[in-house]
Amino acid sequence: MTIYHFVGIKGTGMSALAQILHDSGERVQGSDVDKYFFTQKSLEEKGIKIMPFSSENIKEEYVVIAGNAFGDDHEEIKRAKELGIDYYRYHDFLGKWMEGYTSVAVTGAHGKTSTTGLLAHVLEENHPTSYLIGDGTGKGGEESKYFAFESCEYRRHFLAYYPDYAIMTNIDFDHPDYFTSIDDVYEAFQQMAMQVRKGIIACGDDEHLQHIHANVPIVYYGFEDTNDFQAKNIQETKEGTTFEVFVRGTYFSTFTIPQFGSHTILNALSVIALCDYEGMSPKEIDALKTFTGVKRRFTEKEWKDQILVDDYAHHPIEIAATIDSARKKYKERSVVAIFQPHTFSRTKAFLQEFADSLQEADYVYLCDIFGSARESKGTLTIGDLQELIPHSEILSLEDTEMLQQYSSGVLLFMGAGDIQKFQKAYEKN
Repeated sequence: MTIYHFVGIKGTGMSALAQILHDSGERVQGSDVDKYFFTQKSLEEKGIKIMPFSSENIKEEYVVIAGNAFGDDHEEIKRAKELGIDYYRYHDFLGKWMEGYTSVAVTGAHGKTSTTGLLAHVLEENHPTSYLIGDGTGKGGEESKYFAFESCEYRRHFLAYYPDYAIMTNIDFDHPDYFTSIDDVYEAFQQMAMQVRKGIIACGDDEHLQHIHANVPIVYYGFEDTNDFQAKNIQETKEGTTFEVFVRGTYFSTFTIPQFGSHTILNALSVIALCDYEGMSPKEIDALKTFTGVKRRFTEKEWKDQILVDDYAHHPIEIAATIDSARKKYKERSVVAIFQPHTFSRTKAFLQEFADSLQEADYVYLCDIFGSARESKGTLTIGDLQELIPHSEILSLEDTEMLQQYSSGVLLFMGAGDIQKFQKAYEKN
């Protein structure tokens, strides 16, 4: 039997893909750095072997799948090429794997992971479904009808995919280490749109998505009257958010989601539109109300008299959305932002935008910039961001106990790096 070896198996996408292959009856193993990542818990629970990086891990009978964070000079990738064995980059393999399903690519600058998780949940409640979510969660099955997966625009990797459907949440400038401008990002999404085979579900409130062209129907969703699927009469309770959906001006149904914030309504609308397009009834789609969320997206924990929230937000718009969710769910509590910027290039490109979005919180703490595997250093420091935020403070692992002063506060630990270590340090102290 073929053995699939994953180079960088702890990556969020790689971990999810490894689980999908494992669940589908394949033999799977992988390697990565000797450092704990939250994604490895699911791998370990399924008995998937994880080894330290070594060229000796690669054997002639293996199929090697390499994570996009690692260059061709990586010792295991070099060894795979020397042996001439079957070798794929993550996105290329995923493009081949999805061909046996009705595939739904969820793409956009923000909201991909939460939307993919919600879509997978609703589909799975009604049909056999495989899915790949960007929080490291994956599930496979030979009987699956649908395959819902997160589709990332970085380095135009999503152009390896030809999905049946695409949900496009928004277009925004991000990944400044690759994209040169918002026009460059738009062009990538336009290319992606031309590869979709059956239909596109796009947020009509996004000015850039309004101009997308495709060879398939485009169904728009949002809050504006011009959308095909529109959310109206929104009400917030302690349990979540209830809203009515109108389809081209005609009442369709009322739905409740156990989340807060305008962005969560938009995520739900996209799923409602896709499921309706596939012929599902409002009753079937109502599985929205039992969705508990995905990892590291407003993941809450009660800690004494405080609420601790772990969130992946690493772009100014995502930070603003996370703060908005906290404000709407915990109206009487103060909001404390603890933010770790991710990569020097992103921090530099959005320095003022980061400052503006963080100032929506009542108190702001900043952690040192996290350098990725692709970008380990830069000339910018966290002090440059602090200068733009009055009364903000720099937080180290040794002084997290100062966060105890915010009695009944909501502490938002935000970032795409290892911000969790600050929350763990605080809980330990």
